[in-house]
Amino acid sequence: MIDLIRRRPVVVVGLARSGAAAAALLAEKGASEVIVTDLRPAAALQQELAGLKRYDRITLAAGANPPELITPEIGLVIKSPGIPRSLELFRRAETLEIAVVSEIELAYAFMRAPLIGVTGTNGKTTTTALIAAMLDGARWSGAVAAGNIGVPLCSVVDRVGPAGAVAAELSSFQLADIRQFRPAVALFLNFGGDHLDYHGSLESYYRAKVRLFENQGRGDFAVLNGGDPAVARLQETVKGRLLWFDRAPVECGAGIAGDRLTLFNGGRATADLCAVEELALPGEHNLENALAAAAASWAAGVSPEAIGRVLRSFQPLAHRLEPVAEIGGVQYINDSKGTNPEAVIRALRSFPGKRKVLLAGGRDKESDFADLAAVIKEEVRLLLLFGESRAKLARAAEEAGFDAFEQFAGLEEAVEAARRAARPGEIVLLSPACTSWDMFADYEARADHFKTLVADLSEEEESL
Repeated sequence: MIDLIRRRPVVVVGLARSGAAAAALLAEKGASEVIVTDLRPAAALQQELAGLKRYDRITLAAGANPPELITPEIGLVIKSPGIPRSLELFRRAETLEIAVVSEIELAYAFMRAPLIGVTGTNGKTTTTALIAAMLDGARWSGAVAAGNIGVPLCSVVDRVGPAGAVAAELSSFQLADIRQFRPAVALFLNFGGDHLDYHGSLESYYRAKVRLFENQGRGDFAVLNGGDPAVARLQETVKGRLLWFDRAPVECGAGIAGDRLTLFNGGRATADLCAVEELALPGEHNLENALAAAAASWAAGVSPEAIGRVLRSFQPLAHRLEPVAEIGGVQYINDSKGTNPEAVIRALRSFPGKRKVLLAGGRDKESDFADLAAVIKEEVRLLLLFGESRAKLARAAEEAGFDAFEQFAGLEEAVEAARRAARPGEIVLLSPACTSWDMFADYEARADHFKTLVADLSEEEESL
């Protein structure tokens, strides 16, 4: 790949975080010109462009993705995550036999540090951060979390050397466009319906995820979820050394013995990590995340003692079951990262015995909300729906026999309704089951707005 970059023009499609990081890396690694194209007008790209001003070889084509940018001289095309492959620009590249790859593939070409790759439908961010914390406390000289976690892989290429390590959260969007990308440890957390609006089918989405293992060899490690049939069936095809994680004893990997998280080898318990009740992260889903991180970190050479220390001390990340405030005896929880039904189910079940006021909605990803609606009927006292998908969510709730819901155009009205309706001892939970793109740039912007609204409620409460 390096030969396709040096002294040749390269096109980067999409100037979000990963696109900007890719453009900067290309300029530093010798591309003769880096042409960045984005549908947004130049005026809307000032923040991204500010970090690229020091590179005189980067040029911008804003407001469109013109196919004529792809000429026979182009060495490579970098596709940002989520941009559809159907663009004429990509079809023209294919006709001219120009490779189209993802930002993580570009980063891998220059990466010197060992890579632990994490994919799955839910729990990727928390598990990636857990692994990075475990690596940081072990023998590695510098460890970072990168990828879909919000830090582009291209931006850490020169920050971490061979003595360090990178824990990378990897989405289906990123994995769909790899060629030689090969993590030393590959971890598949779980699989469920998501991103069907992009991939077109569940099978296509699954194939993109499975590409994580595509280039591994016998010296690598493959870590699979023994409790997820869609993931476990990969044991027949993975080429790396196989490790498991499960809420039970396992042959080799991380499991549960009695009430303790334990490492197993050859079917025997070999190291105690911590008690289940000692886990710092709440919820059954985080028990799985903890086991997965333990197995992957063990494969990477982290000691059981270092793994156990992190499991007992690691705190929730922003926007993932993040406590925001307690107002009048009501807890407000930000789970804006819950962008699919399964994530919301996990969030609802993380607070057993607590009644909830759930705020959900946004832009639908062609998800099926039937299973979520059944859990809402069990766990939620009042459902407050907002955004583009509110009517579809309402229909799913009605079909499940749940009619305690209200619909609103925006998040502001939903939060105000929650303030009026929530009772002391209850939880107001923002866990949308949808993307934020109908009203916000990303889930983080949605979370920040929610936290601002809650802060305003807190100020009102204090002034009474």
